[in-house]
Amino acid sequence: MNITLDETQILIQELAELKEDHRELDIAIQKLATQLNSNQLEISRLKKQKLKLKDSIARLESSLIPDLSA
Repeated sequence: MNITLDETQILIQELAELKEDHRELDIAIQKLATQLNSNQLEISRLKKQKLKLKDSIARLESSLIPDLSA
């Protein structure tokens, strides 16, 4: 798959946004986990959301790597 320079720049920006969201979720999870009466259901939901973000990040990073077999 050949992508243009503009498409690459858009993907890089999207990747940066996803990584920032991932960091923010990590901080929120850590903060909730340290609270005495932490809501385990909320923590679990945030962890699942964080995992989905990680998968999206991996997919985007993979799409930015040139296809060497072409």
